[in-house]
Amino acid sequence: MKIYNVSDPEFAQYGCIIEDPSYAGLIEALKSRPMPKGSVIYVPSDAELEATEGGKTMTRKGFGELPAQVGYCNGDNTKLNALEYHRSSEINYAATDCVLLLGKLQDVTPDMTYDTSKVEAFLIPAGTVINLYATSLHYAPCNAPGRDGFQVGVVLPKGTNLELHEKHDAGIEDSHLTAVNKWLLGHPEGGLPAGSPMGLIGKNVDIAG
Repeated sequence: MKIYNVSDPEFAQYGCIIEDPSYAGLIEALKSRPMPKGSVIYVPSDAELEATEGGKTMTRKGFGELPAQVGYCNGDNTKLNALEYHRSSEINYAATDCVLLLGKLQDVTPDMTYDTSKVEAFLIPAGTVINLYATSLHYAPCNAPGRDGFQVGVVLPKGTNLELHEKHDAGIEDSHLTAVNKWLLGHPEGGLPAGSPMGLIGKNVDIAG
């Protein structure tokens, strides 16, 4: 599939690039975090990253003084597997080149299904910070062409992606809430935990071909 760059106009419907020199140290600090081979690790909040100058800027400015968490999603992956969305933007900062597979929330049907043929791929070059809009479907990053893994920082309102406090089955969308501020549409071939809500129809997109 065609891989756009986040600097291309096609990305404007999904998000925008953030320019701020104070993030350089935060991106450098992310390089010391583990990058497992053949799997993906997600850490919602990392105290050392939050203590950097860039981390402090993220928690102060990222969501307009709303409490925020600075974490990361590192690993080795080439497949879509699922898509998720939040009721908020998500800020990503890349320590390595990586690819995001993105869709639009507007294309999710009332019965919470989504055709994976609509997914588009975008390269985030190392050192780049982006704001991913709340209407952008996304999931774990993928390896950039020629790379064996990725290191991507994730900034979200505090508490996002943590364990839910109660059962959610009050409606179709509510049943797709799998963590705080996280609605999930899984793919049957995505290797998700048993009982995960499905919703992706079509191929499990693999940027490796």
